[in-house]
Parts: sequence; C-alpha cells; structure tokens
Amino acid sequence: MPPLQYIDLSRNDLIGPIPIEILGLSNLTFLSLSYNKLFGNIPLSIGHLSKLIHLDLSHHNLSGNIPIELGSLRSLQFLDLSKNSIAGPIPSSIGNMSSLGQLWLSANQLVGSIPKEIGRLGSLHVLDLASNYLKGSIPTTLGNLSNLTFLYLYDNQLSGSIPSEVGGMSSLIKMQLGDNNLTGPIPSSIGNLTHLSDLHIGTNLLSGSLPTEMNNLTSLTRLLLHNNHFVGQLPQEICNSQTLVNFSASNNHLTGIPRSLRNCSSLIRLRLQNNLLKGNIMNALGVYPSLYYLELSNNELYGELPSKLSECGKLTSLIISNNKISGAIPPQLGNMTQLGKLDLSSNYIVGEIPKDLGKLKLLQHLLLDCNLLAGHIPQELGALNNLERSIPIEIGNLQSLQHLDLSQNLLTREIPRQLGLLHRLEILNLSHNQLSGSIMSTFQDMISLTSIDISFNELEGSLPNIPAFRNATIGVVRGNKGLCGDIAGLSPCTTPTLKGRNKNKKSLLVLIPTLGCLLSLLLVVGASSIGCRRIRKTEATSANGSNENPWVIWSFNGRMVYESIIEATEEFDAKYCIGVGGQGSVYKAQLQTGETVAVKKFKEVVDIEMGNQKAFEREIHALTEARHRNIIKLYGFCSSSRHSFLVYEFLESGSLKDVLNNEERMATFDWNRRVNVVKGVAYALSYMHHECSPPIIHRDVSSKNILLDEEYEAHVSDFGMANVLKPYSSNWTSFAGTFGYAAPELAYTMEVNEKCDVYSFGVVALEVIMGSHPGDLISSLASSSSSPSNNSTTSWSLKEVLDQRIPYSKGNVLGEVALVTKTAFSCLNPKPKHRPTMQQVSRAISTSFHVENMINSNDHN
Repeated sequence: MPPLQYIDLSRNDLIGPIPIEILGLSNLTFLSLSYNKLFGNIPLSIGHLSKLIHLDLSHHNLSGNIPIELGSLRSLQFLDLSKNSIAGPIPSSIGNMSSLGQLWLSANQLVGSIPKEIGRLGSLHVLDLASNYLKGSIPTTLGNLSNLTFLYLYDNQLSGSIPSEVGGMSSLIKMQLGDNNLTGPIPSSIGNLTHLSDLHIGTNLLSGSLPTEMNNLTSLTRLLLHNNHFVGQLPQEICNSQTLVNFSASNNHLTGIPRSLRNCSSLIRLRLQNNLLKGNIMNALGVYPSLYYLELSNNELYGELPSKLSECGKLTSLIISNNKISGAIPPQLGNMTQLGKLDLSSNYIVGEIPKDLGKLKLLQHLLLDCNLLAGHIPQELGALNNLERSIPIEIGNLQSLQHLDLSQNLLTREIPRQLGLLHRLEILNLSHNQLSGSIMSTFQDMISLTSIDISFNELEGSLPNIPAFRNATIGVVRGNKGLCGDIAGLSPCTTPTLKGRNKNKKSLLVLIPTLGCLLSLLLVVGASSIGCRRIRKTEATSANGSNENPWVIWSFNGRMVYESIIEATEEFDAKYCIGVGGQGSVYKAQLQTGETVAVKKFKEVVDIEMGNQKAFEREIHALTEARHRNIIKLYGFCSSSRHSFLVYEFLESGSLKDVLNNEERMATFDWNRRVNVVKGVAYALSYMHHECSPPIIHRDVSSKNILLDEEYEAHVSDFGMANVLKPYSSNWTSFAGTFGYAAPELAYTMEVNEKCDVYSFGVVALEVIMGSHPGDLISSLASSSSSPSNNSTTSWSLKEVLDQRIPYSKGNVLGEVALVTKTAFSCLNPKPKHRPTMQQVSRAISTSFHVENMINSNDHN
C-alpha cells in the first residue's frame, strides 16, 4: 500500500488538539483540517512534513504562536491559518518558504510588525494579514512581490506611510489597507498598478493631495478613500473607463468633483459627503441606471436639482443635505419608485412641495427641513383626494413613511388631515412654519408617533389624546397662538379633551421655579444644540426670527412647585432618599397635587466641583430634547443658591439592579419581561445614537441606571456622564462609567463613541439573561477569543447561561432569549469596529432576523 499523501477532514465536528500522529506522516502533500473545533497550539513537529504542498488549519480555536518550524516547509504552496486565536508575532522564517503562493493569516490576534522577509516570497500572489493587531510600517520589501495579486492588510494598527515601493507590485488586483493608522500622502507610484480593481485605503490618517497618476487606474471597480485628511481635487478621469461601481471619498477635505463622474454610468454606490466639494450640481451629476445609493451631504454644491436624477430608477437613498442647492424640487423625483430615503434638508430650496412625491410607495424618510419651501403641505403625502368616494381609499403611497421633517420652512394653511393615515409614521417635525388651524382631526389616530414637534406655528385648539402628545414637553408645542391640553406649561382646555386618563392622578403642571430659582440657562445651552435635526455649517435663522431659548421648560408657578418639593422631602431628609450616586442623591417626593416624582439632588452648591456642575448641565442638555418612551422623562430643573436638582417621573419598580438582586421579585420577572427590558434599552440607545443629531452617548449604561415602571418597561436614566458628539471635533474625554460595564478600550483610549455604549449594553443584556453580572463569563471570553460572537457557544450552552431561579423558557420565548444572548455576545467584541451598531441591534432583536447574519456580514465598505 502506498504511503498516505492526501488528508482532507475539513467541515466535520472534530474536537481537541491537532493529532500528533498525523504529523508523523512524512509523505503528506495535502492536509486540510479546516472548519472544525480544534484547539491548542500548532505542534512544532509540523515542520517535519517536508513534502507538504497544501496546509489548511483555518476556522478553529487554535491558539499559541505560529511556530518558526513552518519556515522549513520549502515545498509549501498554500498556507491558511486564518480565523483562529493565534497570537504572537509572524515569524521571519516564513520568508524561507520559497514556493509559497498563498498566505492567509487573517482574523487572529497576531502582534508585532510585518516581517520584511515576506518580500523574499517571489511566488506569492495572495497575502492576507487582515484583522489582527499588527503594528509598525508596511515593509518596503513588499514591492519585490511582482506576482502578488491580492494584498489584504486592513483592520490592523499599521502606521507610517504607504511606501512608494508598492508600485513594484504590478500584478495587484486588490489592495486593501483600510482601518489602520497610516499617514502621509498616497505615493504617485500607485499609478503603476494598472490592473488594480479594488483599492481600499479608507479610515486612516492619510493626507495631502491625491496624485494625478491615479487616473491611470482604469480597471477600478471599487475606490474607497473615506475617513482621511485628503485635500484638493479628486482624480478627474477616475471613471473614464466606465468600470467604477463603488466610490467613497466621504469625510475628507476635498474640493473638486471629477469631470468623469458625470458619465460614470457604472456606479452603484457614490458617497462623497462631508467634504468641501464645490460646483453646480446640475453639471456634476449624470444618469446612473444602476445607482442605488447617493450621498453628497455637507458640501458646498449649488444650483438646481437636475430632473434627470429621476432616471436613476434603482436609487434607494438620495441624500444631498447641507449644501447650497436652490430652485424647486423637480416633480420628476416622484418617478423614483425605489426611493426609501430622500434628504434635501438645509439648503435654499424654494417653491411648493410637489404632490408627485406622494407616489413614492417605499419612502421611509422624507427630510425637507431648513429650506425656503412655501405653500401648503400637499394632501397627496397622506392620501389621494378621494376620501368622499365610494371606491376604496387610495393611500398616497407614503404608507412606509416613518420619519417626516418639514420644519423651518415657510409652509402655510392647515395640516392636511390625510397625514393622519400614515400609520407607520414615528417622527414628525412641522415646527417653525406658518401652519394654522386645529390639529385634533389630523393626529387623533396616529398612535405610532413617538416624537412630534409642531412648535412655532399658528395652530390652535386641543391636543389629541395620543402617546406622542401625552409624553411630550412644552417645547414641542410652544410658540402657537391657541393650543391647549395636558402638557405642563400649556393652558388647560376649557372642556375635557383627554379621555381615559386616571382622574385621581394630577399632572405636574408647574416644572421650573422661574422665580424661586435662578436658572443656569447660559450654562446649559452651550455651543451645541440637539434641537434642529439638520444644522447648517453657517448659522441658521429660524423662519419667524424667534430667538427663544430651546432649552427653557416654561412654568406658571415655579415657586410653588419648588416649595412643594422642599416640603415633601422635609428639606431632603434622608428618610426620603431612594438612591445615592456620584453627583448626589435621589429622593421620592409626593407633591401637594398628589403627583409622585423622583428628585435628583446634586451636592450642595458650596461643595459642588466642576465635574458635578457639568454633570448637572449634561443631564439637562441630553434629556430636554431626548423624547422616547424608553428614556426617563425630565419634568424640570432648578439651580439656586440653596439647591440644584432635577425632577423626573417616578418609576414604581426601581432599578434593574434592584430587581435582579431581589429574590422575592424573581417570580414576576419572567423571560418575556426580561426580553422586553433588553429591547427597551436597545431602542433607547438606538434613538440616542442614530435619531438625535448630534448623537448622544450615555457613557454609563449599567443595571443601576435602567429603571422599570410597574409594567417592567425599561427607561434609561442618569445622563450625568452623557456626551453629545460634536461634528468636526475629537470627542476625547476623561474616563467615565461603571467598572464592569465600561468597554475595554477605555483602558488605553479616552475617545468617546457609540461603540462604548454598545459594549455596556452587551453586559447589561447578559446580566438580564443570567440574573447577575456576567463578570466571569466576560473574562473567559476575553482570554479565549478575539471574537466572542463566534466562539461563545463552544464553551457555554444557552441553558448554562440562563438564570436558574426561574423556569427554563420554551418555544418562541426561548428563541427570543437565544437571539438576545447571541446579540449580547456580539456587542462584547474586543474590537469596537466589529461590534454592531445599536441600530443594527434594535432591528435584529425586534424581528426574527438572525443576529449572526448581521455580525458576520463584515462589509469593509
């Protein structure tokens, strides 16, 4: 029998270390053990397989270092160790593998620099070192690899410049260097790579002008330059060959649009937002029959929107906000039937809103705010004008609409009652216009609304009894001539208008003690604002010229409420204290009106340090504009010489931490309620990160800051550490948060971003499922794998993770619990960029969509 030369045991359920017996088969030429569950180190004796041509040990839990003995496999042509937990440096002995054609080491925990000896591998045509922790510069010796066709170095910590020697890799088809710390300009030698179809250098620190030699890259299908510091013009002929499909140069300082862009009919995605691009948009854009995403926001483009955009029949997103676009909206845009988002906000658009937009059946986001639009809101946006006919009502095809913003325009007349037929609408902003009439008949059936703003119009009459108004503050109805209703600070109606409310409960009508306290408004407002969803680069003036402060919560008798709080707490006596935190204490106060509120009292003024004062300001800043059912409601605030405090709604069930630590309450805190708590926190964070502009980062998401009402609905609280992410600033700060919940990267960086909250959410979600803080589990995940979402289930079964104090869940509930658990693991990825966004999380856990599809679709676009 001839000696064994070929072994392929891939895609099985093999468990354990690599069998040492296999490594004794000295005649092996092919060995593939990929896609199993092997663990442990790669044996040093693997160097004895001197005849090996193909070695695939990918997709395991292998750890340890890459043995230097691999360098003795001089016949090896294919080596794949990707998707493991291999650590340590890449040994320089790899440079001895003179026959090697493919080297795959991605998605491990490799450290150190890329060995210059790799430049000796003259036969190499694939080099994949992506998604590791490699540092240092790109070796100039890589320029010797004239046969290399695929170079993947993205998602590391590489620094220094792109060496000019890359021009020697003349066979390159794909070069992906994105998500590193590379600096300096792009070398002109890149023009030598005439076969290049994919160039990804986005998300680095690159600077300077783009070399004109890039015009030589006539085979490009994907060009990603985003998130750098490039200046000057884009290569003018970059799309002459009509091959470019995906083009992103967003978030730079570029000033010129390529001439060839007008005729670049091959484009599918075009993202040039957040630059300094100038020119007439009419001349810049052409017809793109395959384009489905176009974003040019935050530039200096002018001119009228070209009607030929309507010929981009596959376009799903058209975003041209924050420019200098003028003229009217072309009615032809109503022919773009695939459009899901249309954002023309913060421009100088005039004329009326074309009724043809009512034909956009799939439209979910229509943002036309901060323009000069006049006339009335066309009823076609809500329903066609056949309500009185006997035939079935033809909805004006905006039945998918979730977000409508027409604020800060010159719109007049009544709000059409047909808008009330948009039953999926969640966010509606009609503020700062000249709208008039009553709103009761329009909004009475819009129960899906979570956020509404009709302030600064000429509206009158009573407010409808829907959640959007019941949960609103005076800020969203202020500045009208005759509105009344059950909102603190608004005149009550003369006849009952809100039916079905508990008659024994009295509303807190008086919020801010405008006489008894000196409001620190100048401290609260600051330089940034969360009021207008779309803010111009230059300062905008509201349509009615009002300078009213958006942060004031007005009252009629502030002194009375202030004194009532002092009386109800007996000057903040300790017996009313229900919680103590870093900046102060929380008290339960039952007012003379019968309303029970929570009062967060900050430390006495004489003892307040600057940090506590800023916490007081942050909390007001964040909560005054954050209106969501899963965020604690702020009723008012006071800053006087005696006391500084915030007044909140009182939630009966206390904090999530209290519930999890109370054995008597476990019977009522079942799996359905636990899943709903996790969903509520996810919805709140998604709203803060993706619906507020600028985004709000909580920075202290923990079980003690999640409050529950009597129905166990979650409400995120304590925004004393919150940060508003200001555009064009670094957003670095000192450490804040609760140990055990804070993201691991905060140990070595103080940059605030949304992914810090995502990690904390993952901890809280696991805490809800496990019934206690998952400290040991998190530690084991961090030490065993760089990707918890992919490896957690190998060591932990779902049943082991579940809280044992309540019965094991079954059926659909079990599926939801499993989904929440997997989502939580994905949020705990040590690499922030590999964590999902809270928007992805909230969508995943609110549908049957499997979370692994979201996590594993690692699109480096």
